[in-house]
Amino acid sequence: MFLKEEDIREESVIAIAKKIAVAARTAPKGKGVDNLEIAILTGDDIEKLAVAMCEIAEKEGRTSFARDAENCRKSQAVMLFATKNAPLGLNCSFCGFSKCEDKDSKIPCFFNANDLGIAIGSAVSVACDNRIDNRVMYTVGYTALKMNLLQGCSVILGLPLSVSGKSPFFDRK
Repeated sequence: MFLKEEDIREESVIAIAKKIAVAARTAPKGKGVDNLEIAILTGDDIEKLAVAMCEIAEKEGRTSFARDAENCRKSQAVMLFATKNAPLGLNCSFCGFSKCEDKDSKIPCFFNANDLGIAIGSAVSVACDNRIDNRVMYTVGYTALKMNLLQGCSVILGLPLSVSGKSPFFDRK
């Protein structure tokens, strides 16, 4: 058998994306409550995401969305990490309300958002340990929310994964 790296690149990135998903899932969570949703996009699904990002860039005048869409197109996989808005009943007041039951449902629970951040940290560390270029992107998450890719989630972050001679996420304009 004779395999060239470029022939196994996408399959290798997807295999590592699965490990990244596991790392995010097992990251510590407030009160041990898991409100995370995790997905992996490849191929045509990345292109659909990129098209939607470019539409947002054009309609809303947000050029960073078009730039990040091109970054996604240069990626072999794009991961989505999301949290449902499910207060943990700790009445911490971090959201501005003294009791969880009084909180506006559109305002994310601090602990849900914090758990998402910890999960992203675990995810990025696995990507880095495996030498996969990556960059956390709110633009990907915003677009995924608009596309309703992960139902019931209030906050989504994207993590494009790329293997190439030079990271597409470096020296961005």
